Amino acid sequence: MNTSEKFPDPKEIEKELGEFLAKKFGGSVKLTAPIVLPQADASDTVETPVRKPFEVHFDLKPEELVSYLDQYIIKQDNAKAILATKICTHFNRIRFRQNKPHAVSDMVGSIKNNILMLGPTGVGKTYMIRLIAHKIGVPFVKGDATKFSETGYVGGDVEDLVRDLVREADGDMDKAQYGIIYIDEIDKIASAQNLIGADVSRTGVQRALLKPMEETDVDLKVPHDPISMLQEIERFRKTGHRDRSTVNTKNVLFIMSGAFSGLDKIIKKRISEQPIGFGATFVRPQAETEILSKVKSEDLIAFGFESEFVGRLPVRAVFEQLSEDDLYTILANPNNPIILGKKLDFAAYGITVKISNDALRLLAHQAFEESTGARGLVSAVERALLRFEKRLPSSKVRRFGVTAEVIENAEQCLAYLESSPDASDLQAAFEAICAEEKATLTKYLSDSQTHLAEKFGLPLTPARIALIADYYVAHTVDINGVFEKFTLFHEQVKAIEMQFLKKTGINIVFEEEAVDSIIERWRNDSANLDDIYKQLSTDLEYGLKLVREKTGRNRFFLTRTALEAPEAFIRDLLKETQQPIKAPHPISSLQRDQERNPTQ
Repeated sequence: MNTSEKFPDPKEIEKELGEFLAKKFGGSVKLTAPIVLPQADASDTVETPVRKPFEVHFDLKPEELVSYLDQYIIKQDNAKAILATKICTHFNRIRFRQNKPHAVSDMVGSIKNNILMLGPTGVGKTYMIRLIAHKIGVPFVKGDATKFSETGYVGGDVEDLVRDLVREADGDMDKAQYGIIYIDEIDKIASAQNLIGADVSRTGVQRALLKPMEETDVDLKVPHDPISMLQEIERFRKTGHRDRSTVNTKNVLFIMSGAFSGLDKIIKKRISEQPIGFGATFVRPQAETEILSKVKSEDLIAFGFESEFVGRLPVRAVFEQLSEDDLYTILANPNNPIILGKKLDFAAYGITVKISNDALRLLAHQAFEESTGARGLVSAVERALLRFEKRLPSSKVRRFGVTAEVIENAEQCLAYLESSPDASDLQAAFEAICAEEKATLTKYLSDSQTHLAEKFGLPLTPARIALIADYYVAHTVDINGVFEKFTLFHEQVKAIEMQFLKKTGINIVFEEEAVDSIIERWRNDSANLDDIYKQLSTDLEYGLKLVREKTGRNRFFLTRTALEAPEAFIRDLLKETQQPIKAPHPISSLQRDQERNPTQ
């Protein structure tokens, strides 16, 4: 056999034979290639790697999670406490079982802490769950119950949420088993109360959710999906092994939410049923939130849920309606994505936007009138600034200060901006808003000083708070981004200590005020750390070596003065070495006895 000739490819042979048969017999004869399954030869065996089971590394405590949520979400203290407590307990309990598998037996029929959230639209239900999932780092998927109710029998759709968890976990099925599934608009699958007969489309969704909410194995391969079936056949041909294809939902946490419009009337009817006459008691009018907080399982069943479904949601959290002041506080929060997003919109055109407090209050008032909670803030901001966003990029305006007057008289202010972008009154107004923004942020940092210092590992001196506020005002960035940048720079500055020790053998320690001085130079002069280190060596290396020779001292704490006036700092150290040692004064025997027995 001539080895130089190319060995024919089976697919080419198959193609040629197919063409020959087509020419000779037409379409009546076709060639069918058999599916060749892999043999059990040792040379062809593909070993599947042994995957280490996923372990939950979760040690957050409820109060820590509440503190995290407080940075982003206004009000809702009771809901934060309930969600943080039950979610922390859920994952800590999983971790406990993993660490002590023999000490804890699996109880038959153990109940999960699935959660039902009730409250009006736009109060932060979805936002809170997203924050929690991001913080604890588990796979998270969000589904909409209205999607299920439209299709009638939707058992497969419910299981798709579990399959989505696997995709969110990058195919790690072990990790997906500890995820969170969040289903919004759950009140839409309650059966209609005025319907005669069974409401199959909605009760069918509830029943389809029962098993996943408790514990079941969900097959990842959809029977009616030909693509997944072909992929499985191809994988089996190559490896000879069947992949694990199910995900157990025992540890998957289900969280449901809805506005539950009309539920308050059912609750009110239950609590107002009372005797008449002398035994009657008068019930004062109550807010909707207060009424919802009294919800019982019987109320949810009367609303249109089946008792089995309600029983799988043992934890309930009620969200409060947001007031106009709450909406303003949301806009004024430096972590608020609405204002930051609008600043980024203008920054994309090279325009810096600042929004005054009176403008934020006006936007909060307009959003409150829409009665859609925090969702109304987005439309209020867009409605107020859209015309500016359309026309200013084509103008010479590069600094845009938004006040209440600008929002109320948009056309006149826009024309003035375009005609006189550098007018002194416009620049003065912009600087005034910057000062106002800095004062607001400084107060926020001071109030959250302990929490932020612990979170980022960055000591917060008054001078450093001022530096962070200055940086925030000068850049379009969220507060977390500012802290991450300052924390990294702080670590790099402290690394100079080790670098100086390796080169000179002298141990220097920067006081926090000295670090602030270096940060100021970095902010104002754009000096890099290499330049700072070279300047430090030039200013202090010789003097510190001289002090070490005279005193034997090898550790020096560098203050702001040491960096800004190095000659005076070295001179003061040398003066300390020249001070004569004072001889002790002789004392009488009476003084010695008094020092030994001061009570006498």
